[in-house]
Amino acid sequence: MTLALTLAACAGTQPGTTTQPSRSSATPISTPSTSGALDQEHLEAQAALDRWASAVSKAGGPPWFSVAPGYATGQVGDWEVAMGSDGKVAVQAGALNADPELSDSVPAPAEVRWADGVARTLPLVSARDALAELRADGNGQCGDCHPLIVSGARLSTAKVTTSRGQATVPAWEFTLEGTSVRVTYLAVSPAATAKVAPHEGVGRQIDSATGTRSGRVLTVTFTGSPGPGSRPCGADYDAEAVESSLGVVVIVREHRYVDPDPSASPIICTSEGAFRMANVELAQPLGDRAVLDPKEGLPVPVTLTN
Repeated sequence: MTLALTLAACAGTQPGTTTQPSRSSATPISTPSTSGALDQEHLEAQAALDRWASAVSKAGGPPWFSVAPGYATGQVGDWEVAMGSDGKVAVQAGALNADPELSDSVPAPAEVRWADGVARTLPLVSARDALAELRADGNGQCGDCHPLIVSGARLSTAKVTTSRGQATVPAWEFTLEGTSVRVTYLAVSPAATAKVAPHEGVGRQIDSATGTRSGRVLTVTFTGSPGPGSRPCGADYDAEAVESSLGVVVIVREHRYVDPDPSASPIICTSEGAFRMANVELAQPLGDRAVLDPKEGLPVPVTLTN
């Protein structure tokens, strides 16, 4: 059972530079830029690192377990043609009702194991509580869809991309009436999960990150202009890392196309966006650190290539 998000990445990447605010509750690992200025983006990045350090501490410290929003839910099998998009929409909306009521018995703690062999035994939640969390994670936009009826649940495992790379985790597997598809949801207790509340920031939202534990180059994916900065309505991007011993906030900056003839008729651009990538150089190897989105300060899914 794989919980995954496929990203169609477009356009080239731009190398980034590294800078770091001078204080953080997590140990800073680099120094401020030569300008010495801490603009709003740097201040918010620093605050995000502080919140993340607090969340890691509350979750029991390293190695922490954290899953980006939307990655806790998955499915086994494919929806039948007769169902159309009804089932998918219902799951995304969190429109699932149990009949009969699921058990509230809490299983014994179980192991989370990352791809690098690191493991941690964490407390779990009951099937009833897991279903309640799945419903709460939904967007509530069911529209004309028919809510799904959950007829049973069993404890299983699932592979999920976490803020520390891919892991095999305990998961509840829910059977549904009228379909062979089974919906899964993480069984790990929220109390053992490093989790921060979103904070509205000024930066560009980061969707995911790819790198290596031993490497100092990180690639982030985000939504940007479909075309390069050499074309009308296009843009190029570079990135900057604000780092601590526990996390990395990546600030992406946009460099839009500049019309060489400002006196000409204005160029009309649409709001169309595309997935873009940017590289950023870190002051230290990524290691186990989480990558945080500067827009909301949330950890993003990290894919490690070795």
